[in-house]
Amino acid sequence: MTTVGHPVDVLLSDGSTVQLRPIEPADAPGIVAMHSRFSERTRYLRYFSPYPRIPERDLIRFVTVDHHDREAFVVLAADQIVAVGRYERLGPQAPEAEVAFVVEDAYQGRGIGSVLMEHLADAARRNGIMSFVAEVLPANGTMLRVFADFGYQVQREYADGVVHLSFPIAPTEASLEVQRGREHRTEARSIARLLAPRGIVVYGASATGQGVGAAVLGHLRDGGFTGAVVPVHPSASTVAGLPAYPSAVDAGVPVDLAVVAVPPEAATAVVADAAAAGVHGLVVISAGFAEAGPEGAATQRALVRAAHAAGMRVVGPNCLGVANTDPTVRLNATLAPALPPAGRVGIFSQSGAFGVALLAEADRRGLGLSSFVSAGNRADVSGNDLLQYWQDDTGTDVIMLYLETFGNPRKFARLARRIGRAKPVVALASPARPPGVGDAAGPDEVAVAALFAQSGVIRVDTVPELLDVGVLLANQPLPAGGRVGVVGNSSALTGLAATACVGQGLTVADGYPRDVGPSAGAAEFAAALAETAADDRVDALVVVFAPPLPGQLTAVDADVTAALPDALALGKPTVATFLVGRLPPGVPAYGGVEEAVRALARAHRYAEWLRRPPGVTPELPDLDRAAAQAALRADAADAGALLAAYGIDVVASVSVDSVDAAVDAAARLGFPVALKAAAPGLRHRLDLGAVRLDLPDEPTLRRAYVDLAGTFGADALVQPMVAPGVACVVEVVEDPAFGPVVGFGLGGVATELLGDRAWRAVPLTDRDAAELVDEPRAAPLLRGHRGAAPVDRAALVDLLLRVGQLADEQPRVRSLTLNPVLARPDGLSVLHAQLGVGGVVARPDTGPRRL
Repeated sequence: MTTVGHPVDVLLSDGSTVQLRPIEPADAPGIVAMHSRFSERTRYLRYFSPYPRIPERDLIRFVTVDHHDREAFVVLAADQIVAVGRYERLGPQAPEAEVAFVVEDAYQGRGIGSVLMEHLADAARRNGIMSFVAEVLPANGTMLRVFADFGYQVQREYADGVVHLSFPIAPTEASLEVQRGREHRTEARSIARLLAPRGIVVYGASATGQGVGAAVLGHLRDGGFTGAVVPVHPSASTVAGLPAYPSAVDAGVPVDLAVVAVPPEAATAVVADAAAAGVHGLVVISAGFAEAGPEGAATQRALVRAAHAAGMRVVGPNCLGVANTDPTVRLNATLAPALPPAGRVGIFSQSGAFGVALLAEADRRGLGLSSFVSAGNRADVSGNDLLQYWQDDTGTDVIMLYLETFGNPRKFARLARRIGRAKPVVALASPARPPGVGDAAGPDEVAVAALFAQSGVIRVDTVPELLDVGVLLANQPLPAGGRVGVVGNSSALTGLAATACVGQGLTVADGYPRDVGPSAGAAEFAAALAETAADDRVDALVVVFAPPLPGQLTAVDADVTAALPDALALGKPTVATFLVGRLPPGVPAYGGVEEAVRALARAHRYAEWLRRPPGVTPELPDLDRAAAQAALRADAADAGALLAAYGIDVVASVSVDSVDAAVDAAARLGFPVALKAAAPGLRHRLDLGAVRLDLPDEPTLRRAYVDLAGTFGADALVQPMVAPGVACVVEVVEDPAFGPVVGFGLGGVATELLGDRAWRAVPLTDRDAAELVDEPRAAPLLRGHRGAAPVDRAALVDLLLRVGQLADEQPRVRSLTLNPVLARPDGLSVLHAQLGVGGVVARPDTGPRRL
């Protein structure tokens, strides 16, 4: 089985795109043409000889492979083969293969070798090849670096004028780190090319000034874009007061970005014209693509394929556009007539209409914008791409996202965990959970919020909340703790703020709230604020001010806003609700006390996440991945064997359908035994009489079976008795927002009814597993509630880590339930396992890089 059974698009180190696919016999002319473009040096370094032409016999062998012992991939740019990489097994069933690749001169130094290496190694592993060997001339320093920089343990040997390399190709932490570093750089550069273009070409702007194309053109012109703006029009010589041209090439100026507002059927022709002018990316404003139905979806796929073939990325279609407030760029290629002031907040919006509202509200609140992207149908560029870009963007300190769906949830969680350590990520995402792949209920609203928090993402529910948190993070430091000093001139407002703090999990500091009284003037208010800001018992301030009664204070005394800058100078985050007056810049202002406290609480929880060590993914002993693959055979999956391969033992269970079969099973297992109704939903229902425990002998078992079968049917399970313990449940489900997630809770009808489960996305760290055990509301039962002995917490953590690794490594596993798991002071027992599997699929964010 090959890595790719069909073409995939990949990014190069400069942010451009190429296509990679398995070689075909029909590629022979393309291979010959590529070979003819090689320099003499390239031929010599690849073939160790001048090799001026490819003999017919060699050519046939080059393009004919079995995709098992011999594999080859070609890389195409603009439908022209520019590179080829291959491996060949060193003998039947050998665990080694020789690897080699060659890249056309014009495309060398752009990361094609590393991309080929990733795909070849993945294909080889799937076919049982464990290591690669290669022969490289000492003068071929570039190729030697490709191998050396891949994160593998490369062994070198010099003999007969050639460097002989050998290395295992199993993924390692080092190789994955290298791969993800390359992914980060390529995706960030591809977005940088879109947001800082030298020039922009606009397609579809009418000469009459009507329509979306003309609107974006006007915004580009009036926004002061620092580069050239080129309208393309079939007949007009000027559009919106700018010289227009029949094609982008005719303008004779460098253009890096194309704004497309033409009908869908004309879009692919635009791609060809833009490619001829050297454009790097498209922003497709036009609608009528995938959102319009199957025909539009086909047109959208053709558009993206044509763009990628030309090395371009696509924002949209059906999007609002892109913007960059950097004074050296001043880019407003959006349908929004005005942008917020320049600042340090990056905003991504999947919805165009939503993006307009978001920009307008940010402008109203004075939230400074660094850059903005609306992805629309998200046919190519996604929120994950923007996360990669903003991580390194020195002009962005806070990232705000509006997400309707997750295209690659595992990657989002991975990126957010990394980027959130450097810059806060605030996401407006629905807590509702669409149907997942498996049948299990999965995380509820509270659990979804916890999954976001696990990744360091500050999740909000509404646009006002998104802006509430964004304004705070953009202007204030993070709180050092959760102790809040509340200061105000109204006992009602300070009391309301104190109540809100408690409701949001914050602590009202000792001696607060502090009410200075309605007659306090600016000087007295300033003194109270300064004293509170200097108070070592206070980590953050909540300031509330109600307008004085008419004539109560002079104009100077009533201007308490002047008291705020001195308090801010001490570096503690401050939020304010002033019912009168305008707050100075840098002070987050809120219309209500509850909004101010809620924003502060979210910033506090994020700061707490930053202070906690991220945890590590431990190396687990007793794993047998070959046995795991055997357990997931195509005809039927063996849950017990799969779990055993990950070091998880399930108590033996024998299915029976008669009293004599039950007696025979008990004789083999040994008395005493447990007898249970076979239906999965009944196996733990002691309360319904579906479970009979501690049956000591044959007569007792016979009576129990007759009674059980009369109520629940003849099918039953017989198990040996194990020591009692606290019943727990471990689950794996495929969540549409986070991919595979592991759930943990205590067993029982009440906890199931209340949804008392904790959830974490895989891969699990040791901290994730420990938090899973401690988070359910019923978790005190595990710690020795009311005099009971505490259970073996380490055994539960180890079980969760093993289940998490299974879920992470086995994409065929769609669901898994261990119920019950009996936790005891001396360990645990897994009594039953229910497994749901699906077909072989490429799970997002695993395997070699691809778009």
